[in-house]
This record gives sequence, structure tokens and C-alpha cells, in this order.
Amino acid sequence: MATALITGASSGIGMEMARILARRGTDLVLAARREEILQNLKAELERQNGVQVRVLAVDLADRAAVDGVFPSLRADGVAVDYLINNAGFGTHGFFQETDLERLQAMIDVNITALTRLTRQALPGMLQRGRGRILNVASSIAFQPAALMSVYAATKAYVLHFSEALAVELKGTGIKVTALCPGPTASAFFTVADMDDAFLVKLFKPAAVRGVAEYGLAAMMAGRPVAIHGRFNRLMAFGVRFAPRRFVAWLAYRLMKG
Repeated sequence: MATALITGASSGIGMEMARILARRGTDLVLAARREEILQNLKAELERQNGVQVRVLAVDLADRAAVDGVFPSLRADGVAVDYLINNAGFGTHGFFQETDLERLQAMIDVNITALTRLTRQALPGMLQRGRGRILNVASSIAFQPAALMSVYAATKAYVLHFSEALAVELKGTGIKVTALCPGPTASAFFTVADMDDAFLVKLFKPAAVRGVAEYGLAAMMAGRPVAIHGRFNRLMAFGVRFAPRRFVAWLAYRLMKG
């Protein structure tokens, strides 16, 4: 039986992926800060699906806590077959007006934790000759986005890192996928304080379950990049040919209130 480690499993896409994988008989390790929610989810999944679920209450902005994840699992004899780096958050507003510590925490969660967990997961996967890594990026990764400048840059890192790693690991039995969803019906926009942004009003957010199913299917198929939604795929393709100044201006208009 396979085991999946999912970060950010206490809400949104991560929680839905946990439910889908549990229904498929996959054991789970759920990592997030909100332990009570994870414990409730653990009880639900074990009762309904008969799988084994472990809970790791961990602050992914804390490097020491992140580096303790895999040693703890190894000590319990747990091997991770699927690593799903889903945890992440955004901020909305002018860069110079955004709290510096919040920006640093965003970089630590979106980039540093993802990178370090991937590095910890790979030796075991390589030894076994199999594995899947799913890194949740965003459709915003394909262009600069004023008013979300740091968030967009972190997701560009996730996209490029995942694509490069997929090439490095060719022939090893390990596949890496970058999932790039567009606006999704989760708590992301509320946390980012952008419920009034034009982007949110213009496009109907995608259902969380649909995004989760799409991402897991892409992960199992070993697709390097999976952009959810026809419009998002069109935009990701189109910005490659549009003038960069226009792309930046358009993103700014979409992000404004």
C-alpha cells in the first residue's frame, strides 16, 4: 500500500486530495499547523476508508520543523511514495506596504519548505526506484503579477524547479509534476486579503474537488506541467508571445480592487 505525504492538508486542495487518495486505499501523512482540523480529518478518513493516517502538526515556515519531518517518519518505519507539496499562501497589496515578516514567511512556506521536503524525500524514492512528487504552483507562475509580486515569484520558482527536476530524474522511476490551478473556490483569496480584486469577480473559481482530481491524475501520469482549466492553459500559452510590459500591466489590472 502506498503512502502519501500532503502538506497544507487542513483545507482546500490539500484536504480534498487527502480524501480522494484515502478512497483509493492510500495511507496518508497529513502536515499542517492546525492540528485539531487534521485530527478530525484523520478520524474521518480512517473510519470511512480503513487507511492509516498520521498527523504532523508542523509550521512549514520553521526550517527546523520542516527538517524534522522525514527523520520522524523514518523512525516510525514510514516510506513516502507520493510527496504532495501543496502548502502555500499569498499576500495582496503594494510590496512596500506589505509586512516584511509575512513576506518572509510566504517565501519560507512556498519555496524553502517545498525545496527541503523534496530534497529529503528523494533519497528514499531513488533507493526504491519509484515515486511521485506533486508541487502545487499556480497559473500566476507564468507572468509577473503586480500587487502579488512576491507570491507570483514564488510560484514561478515552483514551476521552474519542478520542470528542471523532472528532467534530472528521467529514467529513475520518479516523476515530478507542477500543478498550476487558476482561481479556486478555497480560502486562498480571503487569506490573501483580495476578495475585492477584479480577478476574483471576473472569473468563477474552479471547484476544489475538480482541481484536486486533475492534479492527482497528472501526478500519476507523470506529466511535468498540469495547468487546470482551458482558459488558464490559453493564458499560459499566450503570455509567451505577448510583450512583457503588456503582460505585467494586464496582471496589475486583474489584481486591482
